[in-house]
Amino acid sequence: MCGIVGYVGPQPAVEVVVHGLRRLEYRGYDSAGVAVVAEGRLRMAKKAGKLANLEKELAEHPMPADGVGVGHTRWATHGAPNDVNAHPHLDGAERVAVVHNGIIENYVSLRAELEADGVVMRSETDTEVVGHLLGRAVAAGAPLDDAMRAVCARLEGTFTLVAVDSQDETAVVAARRNSPLVVGVGEGENFVASDVAAFIEHTREAVELGQDQVVRITADTVEVTGFDGQPAPVRPFHVDWDLSAAEKGGYDWFMRKEIYEQPRAVADTLLGRYDENSRLVLDEIRISENELRSIDKIVIIACGTAFYAGMVAKYAIEHWTRIPCEVELASEFRYRDPIVGPTTLVVAISQSGETADTLMAIRHAQEQKARVLAVCNTNGSTIPREADAVIYTHAGPEIGVASTKGFLTQLVACYLLGLYLAQVRGTKFGDEIAATMAELQAMPAAITEVLEAIEPVLDLAGEFADAPSVLFLGRHVGYPVALEGALKLKELAYIHAEGFAAGELKHGPIALLEEALPVFAVVPPKGRDQLHAKVLSNLQEVRARGARTIVLAEHDDTDVVPYADVLIRLPRVSTLLQPLVATVPLQVFACELATRKGHDVDQPRNLAKSVTVE
Repeated sequence: MCGIVGYVGPQPAVEVVVHGLRRLEYRGYDSAGVAVVAEGRLRMAKKAGKLANLEKELAEHPMPADGVGVGHTRWATHGAPNDVNAHPHLDGAERVAVVHNGIIENYVSLRAELEADGVVMRSETDTEVVGHLLGRAVAAGAPLDDAMRAVCARLEGTFTLVAVDSQDETAVVAARRNSPLVVGVGEGENFVASDVAAFIEHTREAVELGQDQVVRITADTVEVTGFDGQPAPVRPFHVDWDLSAAEKGGYDWFMRKEIYEQPRAVADTLLGRYDENSRLVLDEIRISENELRSIDKIVIIACGTAFYAGMVAKYAIEHWTRIPCEVELASEFRYRDPIVGPTTLVVAISQSGETADTLMAIRHAQEQKARVLAVCNTNGSTIPREADAVIYTHAGPEIGVASTKGFLTQLVACYLLGLYLAQVRGTKFGDEIAATMAELQAMPAAITEVLEAIEPVLDLAGEFADAPSVLFLGRHVGYPVALEGALKLKELAYIHAEGFAAGELKHGPIALLEEALPVFAVVPPKGRDQLHAKVLSNLQEVRARGARTIVLAEHDDTDVVPYADVLIRLPRVSTLLQPLVATVPLQVFACELATRKGHDVDQPRNLAKSVTVE
């Protein structure tokens, strides 16, 4: 959620930090602030609202053009989104400034302790407690990194902390537990940030920061230790996308750009999946084939859009491997005493690799001795690091808060997992796997075909711009597509939208049908005759009650014509792969409808890109 940037180097720190925060706006926020150490003292500015408010404040009250700096975009958890609660926060002597992502779970007792000692709190936040604790430690003579380790030992919860000390103009100190933080390594300058996007303009060399670690950066050094003070090994990595990947490229919204990047993203996710023996290989597998052959249950855990990718994965994995597969919301998983063990494979799907609910769920699963495989788009993030195996989606940066190419590449990764398990367990012959892979290889062209014929969907958004509600229906893998279509409208257009399994229509949702209500229906390929016929019956029921039917069906499906008020044609693909083409028009519809309603498509209200607190 919140964005963090820290900088040490020869450039004007405030400019580097603010530009970095601009790159992190996609994460969602409601206030922003910076602090710079220069001339032996702290200079700070922070404002509620968009980054433009902070930039205006800085224009009216300029900061020194040197020094070290930290910055933050806040998404409120403790305290209202106002100037006072915005980060950074200071200690009482205004010597230390700290910014924070996450939640300090024991802040109430720590705050009571400080107030009992006469400390006056300025804000409602949990973060300010850390500022005062750090201030006490440095006032007693501890260097800031020692102070950070001592304070972290007292904290409970999820946090990334970045701090500066006005008595040290050479360093920024940061720490992390269960919250993302990465180090950018430049030439004569170094960075810390929540996301590599913050410093990609300056360097593409980075270092992972592990769990319960503290880093001290100067212009020329990066020193990493554990909370115990012992030196910690680091893993450098190279960021394989550049600044242009984070720009809009001529589109009005990042989201629209990312929709049109989907053919390439799907192709990239499929690259390099065969070895010299024409066998499927995945990114990082630290689970033996013997262990995979002993798996008797698969549990997929995810949140939001990733959960719907998991629902599609269930159909494919069970069909190809004959292993029972469950799909669970990560936020519910560990609270219901799930039955998992050494013969359970838990598949965690997370675009960022930092989703707090999913991270806590996989840790619970590992405590029960289950093996964990991560599907993720972010190299070096926490969930892949802690998993036993990883499939990276190679979608590139996704800036828009509402996931698009993230979803399609998660589907592809799950298909690859299903085929890999089928290969290991011998439930499909090699030529069968090769045939499915060939069809997957053709999907970028099929998605491009959908996008090239998307104009009627744009017109449809104009027609329904004032609709108060939209329903979505689907069967089989079309059901999670319907759920995803409804979620996109909720996220972007702020209107009521619901997705239903079409077979459930008569079990209650049919009461919602009324004159002119838009109802999208994903029609299964004609090869599944039974389900195809059943969805046509649903369409008859919808039209009989005066609702408008918007039908997504294969280009040669003539049977649907009498039941469609609007017909959106899809390329002919096999049933299990249909979500890769059927989802795209629904993404475009939501994006265009939100645009016509005047909403901020890339940063919908109240939402954050990466949910890093439970």
